[in-house]
Amino acid sequence: MKNKHPLNHEYDQHLHQDVGSALKYLKVSKIIFPIILGLGVVLWLMARQLDIAELKKLDNNFNTTFWILMAISMYILRHLFYAWRLRIVSDYAFSWPKAIQLIVIWEFSTAVSPTSVGGAGVAFFLLSQEKLSGAKTISVVLYTMVIDTIFFVTALILLYLSIGPIMIRPGMTVFSDIDGYGITFLTVLGFMATYGTIFFYGLFINPRAIRRLLILISRIPILSRFKEKLRQTAVDVVISAKEIKEKPISFHLRAFGCTAGAWIVRFLAINCLILAFVAGFDGGIQDHFIIYARSMAMHTIEAFSPTPGAAGVAEFLFGGFFSDYIPSGIASLIALVWRLIGYYSYLIAGAIVVPIWFRALKNAKKPANI
Repeated sequence: MKNKHPLNHEYDQHLHQDVGSALKYLKVSKIIFPIILGLGVVLWLMARQLDIAELKKLDNNFNTTFWILMAISMYILRHLFYAWRLRIVSDYAFSWPKAIQLIVIWEFSTAVSPTSVGGAGVAFFLLSQEKLSGAKTISVVLYTMVIDTIFFVTALILLYLSIGPIMIRPGMTVFSDIDGYGITFLTVLGFMATYGTIFFYGLFINPRAIRRLLILISRIPILSRFKEKLRQTAVDVVISAKEIKEKPISFHLRAFGCTAGAWIVRFLAINCLILAFVAGFDGGIQDHFIIYARSMAMHTIEAFSPTPGAAGVAEFLFGGFFSDYIPSGIASLIALVWRLIGYYSYLIAGAIVVPIWFRALKNAKKPANI
């Protein structure tokens, strides 16, 4: 019998360690806390701010309905872009229905875990259960993480250079205006840029150098609690890099195109909701760019929220980020609609899909009757 390659053996060990963590974030009962927290914040804001006079100004005809449907369409397109990308990076191991199902579960796990934790561990578990090889699984997860970071950071930098500090919060027109939100945004952006650069270098240029660096970092006493995760990542980078280097340029272009499409339509949803709910909004192209850029800046700050899916935090931040475009009297209402479309919908969909997926896995593993 052939001995298993040591890298694959380490991968299998870490994958089994991730299963427990993954299952913890796939419990349907976990939707209760974020729903209560998020809706609680929205209802508190509505009780304090909701202006009935502003609601009466709403255009209740085709315009409002059309732009709400467009906002919903943005999130449907986002989901399809991610499903398409999963099919591409897995070398079409999944059908369209299976890819759509897996993205629902992936997004559900992200929605019920703190945004600072993310859903990478669940993604490893998901794909391993779908019979992908160990190398393919880590290649898919790490590669998508890297191209997500590359697009997001690049887009933020370009928007900041073209629009300026006003993309962070209303009233920030020069660098000296930057407050705590701005400092948080720039700090997180710097962290993302550093993280993305390291993993890009590790996956595409010199994976063994990154492996050595991560193992060296794992030996620092103060980081002892992250030792296993750092060493796991070091192993993952080497295996993924070998898989990815063999791909043609068309593979990367298609994957990056899906990534860009998913991020773009996600944030355009807020533009659509402002057009739907703000009576007489007549902003030009520049205003829409600022709204789009603010959506990305707000998401950046949410990225380190300790609450599941930034529940409560996102709803609270929303009104302040768009206060120069949305009357305060309806900001909480728009925030509620926005979260219903892009966040609570995944909680509900996941509560339906996850049990079905687990049941199918259980049935598939039952021994056949003889």
